[in-house]
Amino acid sequence: MDEQKPPIYIQIGEWLENQIIDGELEADEKVYSQYQLAEIFNVNPATAGKGITILFEENLLYKKRGLGMFVEASAKEKILEKRRTYFLHEKIEKLVVEAKRLNVSEQQLINMMKKLYGEG
Repeated sequence: MDEQKPPIYIQIGEWLENQIIDGELEADEKVYSQYQLAEIFNVNPATAGKGITILFEENLLYKKRGLGMFVEASAKEKILEKRRTYFLHEKIEKLVVEAKRLNVSEQQLINMMKKLYGEG
């Protein structure tokens, strides 16, 4: 069963987060405007603005009046911690539940993960 894609404004926010994690956007660097993002994603500027607002509300971006949004100094660390928490608490839990449902042993699951991680 495939997971549904999140709304486009969430995808835009995640894309910006990826830009920060990957070093494409550094601390104190200006972020794309909602109009630039609207053009990149071919969406309404209000939708793009909503993606930016999410990051602003999470204190990942800050506003310079008349200049736009900029990357908060600790944004990369905050994003990494948020994603670690999400994956550790939600994704792995779902994985273990499904593995049990499929009668995959703990050791088999660990071996699969090690193989995928490059240790097996």
